[in-house]
Amino acid sequence: MNKDQVEGKVKDVAGRVQRQAGEWTGDNEKQVRGAAKQVEGKMQNAWGNVKEAGKKAVDKAGKTNPPADKSIATGTEEDEKTLARAAK
Repeated sequence: MNKDQVEGKVKDVAGRVQRQAGEWTGDNEKQVRGAAKQVEGKMQNAWGNVKEAGKKAVDKAGKTNPPADKSIATGTEEDEKTLARAAK
């Protein structure tokens, strides 16, 4: 869980409480503010989910794709000779 997921959930719950309190007291303004806070919290939580999924995808990609052989990537003359011999 990341910061956006936690903060989003807190805003969502706080908005629910505020909206419900507005319903019980008949305060339409409080209901609207609570609903808006809920939406804000749900959006922030969703953004946190996207970030978390991206992080997991990057971690998974790093584990499945080993780094390239550094000796070939440097392109030195000795490496070129080695590649030429391997091609024969």
